[in-house]
Amino acid sequence: MMGFPMGNMRSRAFVIEPLVNADAIHLAKLHALTFGQPWNEDEFQALIGQDTVFGFIAREEGNRAAPPGGFVLARLVVDEAEILTVAVAPVSQRRGLGHALMDATLRHLHNARAEMLFLEVDEINTPALALYRRLGFKQVGKRPGYYQTADGRSAALTMRRDLKQVR
Repeated sequence: MMGFPMGNMRSRAFVIEPLVNADAIHLAKLHALTFGQPWNEDEFQALIGQDTVFGFIAREEGNRAAPPGGFVLARLVVDEAEILTVAVAPVSQRRGLGHALMDATLRHLHNARAEMLFLEVDEINTPALALYRRLGFKQVGKRPGYYQTADGRSAALTMRRDLKQVR
C-alpha cells in the first residue's frame, strides 16, 4: 500500500492498492466516465480473475466507500507486459494520480523481472502521451483509424518501454 497525497488542501489523498475482484463494479463505473466504449463489470471480473492480469486502484485515504480516483489494469506473460487500460476520474486528472498508478505498475513489473511493457494510446490524448513519454515510453507503431472520436476516427499509438534498462 502506498499513500499518495494530492495537490491542494481541498484535494483528496489517495492510497494505491492492488486490485481485487470486488473492485470490478468500481472499475466499470470509472471506465464509463472516461471512455466512449467502456468495459462492463463482467468484463473487468473476467480480466481480474486471470492469473496473468494485475492492477492497482487509487482509493481515497480513510474513505474506502468513496469512488476510486483511478486504476490501471495490466497483463504480464512470461517477461512481456501490456497495459490493458488506465482511467483517472475527471475530478482527479492532472494531479499526478496517473503517474502514481503507473509507478506502482512499473515497480510490480520490475519485481517480476519483466523485460518489456507495451501500451496503446489515442494519438489525441495529449495528457496521456505526455505522461507515457515522461515515463520513458517510445512510439513503436500506429493503428490508423482505431478510435472513434466525436470528429471521426483517430489513430492508436503503440508505445513500448524497455524495462531491462531500469534495473
